[in-house]
Amino acid sequence: MTVADMQARVDAWISQFEEGYFSPQGMILRLTEELGELAREVNHQFGEKPKKPSEPEGSLAMELGDLLFVVVSFANALGLDLNDVFNAVMAKYEERDKGRWTPKASQ
Repeated sequence: MTVADMQARVDAWISQFEEGYFSPQGMILRLTEELGELAREVNHQFGEKPKKPSEPEGSLAMELGDLLFVVVSFANALGLDLNDVFNAVMAKYEERDKGRWTPKASQ
């Protein structure tokens, strides 16, 4: 599935509801909420805070998926093409950070 396919699928799903997309402020709150859930799961699996016996098993993949859904929804609500956004941000990183870290030796 391409990024464009993801954007179209999310739009088709959200467009079936009268409420439509959340406001930009609502999207930021959703993004923050989902990031908190991912952080909690990372802390349980890799950090110093084990889960309580009563807590259900979580999934890093599903938490990342929730974040991706909100990012795609936010981009759609703002009319942004995530392919274009990704290409622009990669060009920025590739130029700005090209000498920032030690390259791996050729094999």
